[in-house]
Amino acid sequence: MAALQLLYQREVGGAVGAELDEAVRGYWVDHPAPEARRLFATTLLQGAIEAQDRIDPLIETAADNWRLSRMAVVDRTILRLAVYELLAAVTPPAVVIDEALELAKTFSGEQSARFVNGVLDAVKRALEESSDPPRLEARDVKPRPQSPKSNP
Repeated sequence: MAALQLLYQREVGGAVGAELDEAVRGYWVDHPAPEARRLFATTLLQGAIEAQDRIDPLIETAADNWRLSRMAVVDRTILRLAVYELLAAVTPPAVVIDEALELAKTFSGEQSARFVNGVLDAVKRALEESSDPPRLEARDVKPRPQSPKSNP
C-alpha cells in the first residue's frame, strides 16, 4: 500500500527528485514500518518509476482500447507497480496479481479490480509466451516481506 500511495502522490502531485525523496521520508514518519517493508516499498516505487518506459507499453498492449491517459490514476498506478513486479520476477505472478486486485478493490472498486485482473493476466501471459521476455535485473529487488500485514 505504501508504494501505491507514494506513486499515486507522484502521479497526482508531480513530485520528483528531492521533492519525491521528501515525500517518501514523510510517509515513513507518518506510517512507521519495519525496515524490510520500507525497503520493499521504496524499491517498488523507484523501480516502477525507472522502468516506466518498459512498463507502459506492456500495459497499453494488454489493455485493449485503453490508453494510459484514459485510465483512472489509481488503476494506472496499481498496474505500473504490478507490472514492475512481474518484470522483476522475484515474487510469484499469482501473488503479484492477487495483491494488485486487493488494492484495486480497496481503492477503486470491483469494476476496476476486474479491469486490473484482465490487464495483468494479459501481461503475465505475454511474458510467459515471449521467447525473450523484457525482464528487469532483480539485483535491487528484494522479495516481499513475509508478513500477513504486508504493506507495500
